[in-house]
Amino acid sequence: MKKIYSLLLTIVTSISFGQTIYSENFGTPTGSTSVANYIIGTAPATFQNAAPIVYTGTTTATSVRISSPSSTYTGASANGNVFLSQTTNLGHFFQIDGINTSAYAATNLQLSFGYNTSSLTAVQLTVEQSTNGGTTWTPITFTPSATSWSLVTVTGGQIPSSSTLSLRFTQPSTVAVPNTSQFRIDDVKVYNSNPACTLVLGTPTTSCNTITSGIDTYTTTIPYTGGGSGTYTTTPSSGTVAGDNPGTVAAGNIIINGVNEGTALTVNIVNGVCTYSSNVIAPDCKPVNALPYNEPFPYAVGTSLGAGQSWSNVNSGDTIVSVSGSLSYPGITSSGNSVSFSGAGIDCHTPFTATTVADNVVYAAFLMNVTDYTNVTTDGNQDTFAVLTDGVASNFKGKLYIKKNLTQYQLGLTSATTCTNYDTTLRNVGDVVLVILAYDFAANSFKAWFNPDLANFNASTTPTLTDTPAAAITTIGGFLLRQGSATTTPTITVDELRISTIIADLLSVNQNSAIAGLKVYPNPVSSGTLFIKSASNDQKSIAIYDILGKQVMNTVLVNDSVNVSTLTSGIYVVKITESGKTETRKLVIE
Repeated sequence: MKKIYSLLLTIVTSISFGQTIYSENFGTPTGSTSVANYIIGTAPATFQNAAPIVYTGTTTATSVRISSPSSTYTGASANGNVFLSQTTNLGHFFQIDGINTSAYAATNLQLSFGYNTSSLTAVQLTVEQSTNGGTTWTPITFTPSATSWSLVTVTGGQIPSSSTLSLRFTQPSTVAVPNTSQFRIDDVKVYNSNPACTLVLGTPTTSCNTITSGIDTYTTTIPYTGGGSGTYTTTPSSGTVAGDNPGTVAAGNIIINGVNEGTALTVNIVNGVCTYSSNVIAPDCKPVNALPYNEPFPYAVGTSLGAGQSWSNVNSGDTIVSVSGSLSYPGITSSGNSVSFSGAGIDCHTPFTATTVADNVVYAAFLMNVTDYTNVTTDGNQDTFAVLTDGVASNFKGKLYIKKNLTQYQLGLTSATTCTNYDTTLRNVGDVVLVILAYDFAANSFKAWFNPDLANFNASTTPTLTDTPAAAITTIGGFLLRQGSATTTPTITVDELRISTIIADLLSVNQNSAIAGLKVYPNPVSSGTLFIKSASNDQKSIAIYDILGKQVMNTVLVNDSVNVSTLTSGIYVVKITESGKTETRKLVIE
């Protein structure tokens, strides 16, 4: 089955003939969000455009909101919009920097934006442009046509040709009468209005052709209108062109087949007079991990966690990376390496088989070690660092928090937007902590255990913390590691993530779950043969995974040996299952 992704489209043009240069519909926020926080949000709750576009706004007065969505004008996106109140914090602003209009004649450049004003008689927003980084500003004149939402179009050469165009929307410096006025903007667009170019590109979608543990391909579909005449040449940066021809079909779909997952795509469409360029964000065609899910992080040191097939990178910034060695904890058998993250940056999400009320309880266990807290300088600063999701990276359900307490820290649990539910135990930098997080569907309760007694741990063990969501959760299907911000998230190492609906699958502990007398040798292997023995003669299933988490071998043990001569030199993880018991070992092939 194909997995469909709806993606945000950034349309960039390379010559000066009738195209959209910059477009922003402000995504879909989950609530009122400051500009600074919205920048680092997760799609769709973030801005459409990233670098070189830069967004700023007055923190105390400017926010992106989902309330009073845009409407009535053609093309209204009807989701997030920028809110500026005229009753307080007068003179505050929202600013966009980094728009490049240098390839276009100023006489053809236009600006449009959705505009919501409470009164046509009151003083309106000030709209300005700058070409020198905001040192000097030139006013842009406009006249709103209606209260509530309308589309404002700015013509007459007011938008300059510049590689460093900035736009600023500023509250009036005086209070309106009546003082209940407010302003909202949406669907900001800068475009070239040459009438010779009529093609309009729509928002593309991508479809994974297959979803396996290998590198898959995807197909991009770009809808368009305004065709039907002329000769168009479509040139993608990767893949093969198919679909409709804009030269003969007035409205249709341009299709690009066979692009590798993770490979961003640029599609240029030229008709000899006009050039249109569509940049498509590549999907991750990665499989959903089956339960029980065991992640020993067997990846080469320095590898980005999201580069493998088990995890996907979310948002932007520095990556979560594999680091050398495993965390040790009594009763848990560790293998592979571990991962580390710190401060702000990319979150990593791993989906697993969706669990529901029929599963009763889903558990996630992992080891963690706060290795450095020096970047968090303010006592009491707190943030989310690990999350259970419903399978969609942006849908947080149960969240683990960490809070600085002088030179130590506390761990918390919540399903709300903020956390006040903290364990009273103070923990030290360098402590290895076993965390078990669970959601009980029947009780509608999140539970967390920190360093439980593994020898006696079971479903009835009293949790360290509990939390009751405001509404029952129907699905849990993903786990996310989160880098909150440079001032709230310390450096954390995580290891041995295990997820299951059965406790016995969750932990390799001394509860008769380990394979008695297990021996795996030689290690490293140079002869092409790996021997696996245990105290019993029971049948053993063997699965071997490479450093990206891809299964490279799956077999049943014969005569205590496995032929690994087909494997290239490197680091692997071998998973041994015997009589319902499973153990993993790090394996080196020379």
